Amino acid sequence: MEKVDILRRADIFYDLSSVQLEMLASICEERVVKLGDVIFEENSPGDEMFVIARGVVEILVDPSIVGGPGAKKRGSTPVTIATLRTGQTFGEVVLVAQGLRTASARCAETETQLLAIPRAKFMKLCDTYPEMGYRVMRNIAADLAFKIRGSDLAIREQLLWRPRTGG
Repeated sequence: MEKVDILRRADIFYDLSSVQLEMLASICEERVVKLGDVIFEENSPGDEMFVIARGVVEILVDPSIVGGPGAKKRGSTPVTIATLRTGQTFGEVVLVAQGLRTASARCAETETQLLAIPRAKFMKLCDTYPEMGYRVMRNIAADLAFKIRGSDLAIREQLLWRPRTGG
């Protein structure tokens, strides 16, 4: 499958022209990962985001990093918080703000094909073509807002759920 077709399916590249998608495709690097391969680790520095061209990726967090009662129960076994498939993106936070990864990513299928978008090349493209940069950043913001709302709901459910006592 052509890089442009893969990018066109990703929500964060919605509303980009064919020319803009071609420019973006020109900076993408193809990667193939195998079942169980760790793409990146939680709390590690990152400088690229990924689009799943084909396959499945799990996003995991380690509860022991933040501590609390859940961490003691589970030990340091990572917990899958999302399963992503073809056309979905992950690691996009590094395009907006440099820093440490907030989760780990692991290949969950025999073979998964990814497109990696390096932050430095992406930022240069956005600086050169600000209209394209604006559209992509707007879409990334909407995507991250959706994910934050989902995380907020999950946190509220955990905080508000109380086991019933007999009586």
